[in-house]
Amino acid sequence: MRKKTEKKRTHNYKKHIGKAPGTLVYTGKKAEKKLLIESFDYTKEALTENTLTNIQDAKSYKETNSVTWINIDGLNALEEIESIGKQYNLHPLVLEDIVNTTQRPKIDEYDDYLFIVLKMLYYDKDENVVIEQVSLVLGPNYVLSFQESEGDVFDTVRERIRHGNGRIRGLKSDYLLYALIDAVVDHYFSIIETLGNKIEDLETDLFQGQAKDNINIEVQQLKREILKVRRAIFPLREIINRVEKGEHPLIYERTLTYYRDIYDHLIQVSENIDIYREMIWSLMDMYMTTISNKMNEVMKVLTIISTIFIPLTFLAGIYGMNFDHMPELHYKYSYFILLGVMFVMFILMLVYFKRKKWL
Repeated sequence: MRKKTEKKRTHNYKKHIGKAPGTLVYTGKKAEKKLLIESFDYTKEALTENTLTNIQDAKSYKETNSVTWINIDGLNALEEIESIGKQYNLHPLVLEDIVNTTQRPKIDEYDDYLFIVLKMLYYDKDENVVIEQVSLVLGPNYVLSFQESEGDVFDTVRERIRHGNGRIRGLKSDYLLYALIDAVVDHYFSIIETLGNKIEDLETDLFQGQAKDNINIEVQQLKREILKVRRAIFPLREIINRVEKGEHPLIYERTLTYYRDIYDHLIQVSENIDIYREMIWSLMDMYMTTISNKMNEVMKVLTIISTIFIPLTFLAGIYGMNFDHMPELHYKYSYFILLGVMFVMFILMLVYFKRKKWL
């Protein structure tokens, strides 16, 4: 019996089967990560930055006059996430989507808060794309962000809050939400740039005939990578479009211009993804064409060699027959004459092929 060597696949959706709606089920792969809660509470004049050791401490920021950003790393801490959900009156289905790392990017509007799910993309040290889910909850004076583990693309936002750079400390929580989404979208451009460089390198190798033997595998992997990136980015256009055109009271008119800028960036990223998607298909066609051309070159050389030797073989066949009455066989120099005729025919055929540019 043949042993199965296929890689075992995991099915995260099986974890939800039979569960009641709103049941918290963590579907990620980082269950060993510890919970980390950091808070930024600020006004235009002051800033308080803390690392919270108790999830109950997050409740004190809900009713302040300042703007608060609470970032929670560790979606496997279901009890703590359920606790903060109760503190901020989050719907059970919202909490379910937060811990479901396979959730498609979406936006849900509630009376007193907005819930947004998006995908954070970045490359690791081996230039493999990493896709991590980020959930954002916008309230009247706060933003809650939920991530799977420590490490994100929000360091620039943290620095702007710490140093009071720009207008982030002078505006409301809706601008903070914009700043977080904008940081995620800005990293999309670095993803697109790296994808473009990979495609250009493969294209150059193919044109210069320096392609590796496994270039078809590289093209296939790159195609899958583009599809993963496309699936993570494209739904965000709909989310920002709804924020821009919506009339939710938590999004102020003065902030809508910034969300329109995000939408423009997403259009640009989406167009580049479509272009690279077409280019990667063209690379596969180019690879197959290159293989076909190499085969044609080999067949052309073999055909020319066969064509040259056909008349020579014909002459050799005639004078290899064992008939007594072949007058040329009795000449003293018949052998050398025949070799000379064959050599002249060989040269004439080479000259002819050269003029026809077949050689």
